This record gives sequence, structure tokens and C-alpha cells, in this order.
Amino acid sequence: MNKKLQLTASLLILLNAEFSNAQNNVVQLEIINQLSSNASVASMPVSQLLNAPGNEGLKAFFFTPVKNNTILKGKRLAVIAADGFEEIEMLGPVWYFRQLGAKVDIVAPKFNPTPERYGLSTPEMAKDHIMAIQYLNPVGWVKVDRTADQIKVDEYDAIFIPVGAWNPDNLRFDKDVLRFIKEFNKSGKLVAAICHAPVVLASADILRGRRLTGYWNVQADLVNAGGIVSDVPVMVDGNLITSRHPIDVADFSRAVEAWLTK
Repeated sequence: MNKKLQLTASLLILLNAEFSNAQNNVVQLEIINQLSSNASVASMPVSQLLNAPGNEGLKAFFFTPVKNNTILKGKRLAVIAADGFEEIEMLGPVWYFRQLGAKVDIVAPKFNPTPERYGLSTPEMAKDHIMAIQYLNPVGWVKVDRTADQIKVDEYDAIFIPVGAWNPDNLRFDKDVLRFIKEFNKSGKLVAAICHAPVVLASADILRGRRLTGYWNVQADLVNAGGIVSDVPVMVDGNLITSRHPIDVADFSRAVEAWLTK
């Protein structure tokens, strides 16, 4: 969907939420568009998420202007993701880190077409885009900047792995992704993961003896991988930052900011 249609869809939803200030509406619409992938249908699920009861803090996180938009200037982050990533858990922190002046690259495994015998049709854009979901529903596509076989540890200050129901499975099977995570962790630089994504770190075998958190239905897997798991919004253990859920995106993003500016 083009930007004009995307903006129109955002406006219709946000007007129903009764925003009172016209100037703020324009700013908020621009932020919503940056938090959303390029959808193939005229919908804006991120707006519904931010306006849902109980998510007032998450909404305020995105709509409150940052105080210092150069605090992460000079920092470079690699977001490692594949098809099936949770939209707000990637695009939310990416938006925030860019607002603070960081350079953020979207990194995905090298494109590997589905075997012909599976009988599936792969869209052309899948060669250089990855698919976003929101709670198992595909919502759009995001352009990839680099592939996992192209990146080097010394090019980045931090890596961040978002989640999604099948994104972690795609990542934990990729040898280039696992190799890079192991090397990056060994360097002592920041490794951050949210929701189901810590299972990718388990596959990279870097969780033994580490304090962390994660989505409720993978916490047992993290314990089995040798982690010391707590059910808290965010956990910081040395160069490892983890969180549990899309609602924890604000706490997670601020923790990454604090680590990179300490």
C-alpha cells in the first residue's frame, strides 16, 4: 500500500480515538507510519495496539518527543530478523533508536527460496524484504539493508533480535546468524532480544548462567538452555538485555539506550 493510502487509513482510525489537537494528530500520524510496515491492505493495526486499554504507557512512549535526538549519534545497531517478526517489537525500537540518532541496519538471513516440491509461491519482494506479523496475522513487509553473511562484529555497537511466532525458528536455523551472535557476544558488545527471541540465543549457546527473561511460553526453554529466568519486563545481565512481550517495548528500548550511553 502506498504512503498516501497508508496515511488515510491511519487518519480514519486515529480520528475514532478522538485526538483533540490537530497539530498533534499530524505528528502522531507520521510516527504511526514509521511504526508500521508497508501493508497490502488498508489497515493500521499498530494504531489499535497503541489505543487499546492498558497500553497508555506504550502510547506515551512513542508520542512523547525525545529530549536528546543525538544521544546515540555515532552508534550503529544491527537488527537481526527474518520472515514472521512481530511488527511493533522490531519497528518500535528501531524508530526509537533512530530518533536518538543511531544508525540502524535491518539484517536478515540470505534469501533461500522455498524448495519447489513444497508447492508454494514466493513473492518477488521476498528476495530483499521480510514479512511482518501482528499476533500471527501478516501485516506488511520491511526492506532488508544487509544479509547475515555480509556483516562483521566490528561494524556494530549492538545487536537486537525482535520476535514473532516463526521469526526465531527462521533465525535459529541459519548458520550465519548463529555464528555472528556467538562472535558478537564474545566481544562483550550488547546483545538484546525480546519476547520469543531469546530462544535464538539459546541456539547460539550463550545463555548458560545468564540472568534473563522472555515470553511466558519459552521461559522453560530458556531454563533448559542454562539461563536463570525471571518474569520481569526487562532484565539486564552484563552485555545481555532481554524482555518478555510487545507491551514491554518501552522498557526494553530505554534499557538499550541506557546501556549504550553508560
